[in-house]
Amino acid sequence: MAFHRRELLQVGASSFFGVGLSGLLSLQARASSEHDRTPQVKSVVLVFLTGGGSHIDMFDPKPDSAETKGEFSPIATRTPGLHFGELMTGMAARSEQMAVVRSMSHGDNRHLSGTHNILTGVEQIFRGDSNQDKSLNRGDNPCYGGALNYLRPSPDGLPSQVTIPNPLNEGSLIWPAQHAGFLGPKYDPFQVTGDPNSDKFRVNDLSLVDGISAGRFEGRWQLLNQVAQQRRAIEDSSAGQQLNDYQNAAYSMLSSGRLTKAFDLDRETPETRERYGRNSRGQTLLLARRLVEAEVPFIQCNMGIVQSWDTHVNHFPRCKTELLPTTDRGVSALIDDLTDQGRLDETLIIVVGEFGRTPKISPLAGQTVPGRHHWAHGYTAVFAGGGVRGGQVIGKTDNIGGYPVTTPWHPNDIGATVYNSLGIAPGTAIHDRTGRPNRLNHGRVMDVLYS
Repeated sequence: MAFHRRELLQVGASSFFGVGLSGLLSLQARASSEHDRTPQVKSVVLVFLTGGGSHIDMFDPKPDSAETKGEFSPIATRTPGLHFGELMTGMAARSEQMAVVRSMSHGDNRHLSGTHNILTGVEQIFRGDSNQDKSLNRGDNPCYGGALNYLRPSPDGLPSQVTIPNPLNEGSLIWPAQHAGFLGPKYDPFQVTGDPNSDKFRVNDLSLVDGISAGRFEGRWQLLNQVAQQRRAIEDSSAGQQLNDYQNAAYSMLSSGRLTKAFDLDRETPETRERYGRNSRGQTLLLARRLVEAEVPFIQCNMGIVQSWDTHVNHFPRCKTELLPTTDRGVSALIDDLTDQGRLDETLIIVVGEFGRTPKISPLAGQTVPGRHHWAHGYTAVFAGGGVRGGQVIGKTDNIGGYPVTTPWHPNDIGATVYNSLGIAPGTAIHDRTGRPNRLNHGRVMDVLYS
């Protein structure tokens, strides 16, 4: 008789929304030596502008174009000749630590498939035009942490990716690229669900049950081992051994408290929390810093729900009061802290959405308040740390911010750069559930960031 995994020890949930240690700690795959490179960084932090942030109002202002300029004026940065939008004061003051790529471009103005591209570094396989066709699917490519967990799982049981502070879903529609795709659920990232700015924020999946002391946990673990020894006489299989391996890794993580401590924002001073901003975006970026300190390889920071930055309506008030100041403040604090800790060179920070916003400001049909709309043809990504040469502008858009007039860069290229930074060759072959090989990434490493 075989015992199913669900019949054995479960440390946390195993479903996608709230993936627990049992879904993270299967250490089956090992990368072949030819796939490995020397990592340039220990962690990548993706600051994801969910819904598509306005490159024109943030990083590529066009004050001389009446149709494009909008309500915000440009401000000088620390980099001669480089201007940001007036609400990006913190990042402007730190521009000498950033490379600003103004020639990002691709051809997909759809939220879901565009999100798949930026969160996997691969364009989504076409299954149809409806949103349901493009939603989360086990046939899709893996997220960055999923592929990393498959190719080079963490030896100490830490998840290869933590996504904070919420999954990307809208009712029953779930955005793609939030799990390991065709690699299977055992490589899925750790997904946090909760507002880190809330006094009640807690990641229950990593906490001992209330009333269970470390001593009692140790006792229960020893009891489990006694039961497991008896079961081995019944089930002595490779699958059972694998389960035992990740149970031991789960125990190691829980007993050490390494990841649990990273999520404990109460360890931060009130002054530090205020410096990041007492809002969900600011505290998410503070949490990202703590996960960098714990050496989690890939940290995805969703700067809102699925369409927080999708400002078709009421664009300028939302940018002014809700979106830009909170993100600017949090990213600035993150850069400062990692600099002060000496960690910035070993951490790559990327600020980008699935696309930008239209140069033209106009209302949607039936609306009276104008906004900016989906625009993948030309937009901006900002990079800091990880050996990136700061104080440089890479690429240029035309006089309305519509299209690159220099070499364009694609989300696939960001993907290649992420993998290369983490020590994975972008051309590595990974195998789907049928055993068919798939190239991990088809982009080109953005060497221009480092020159």
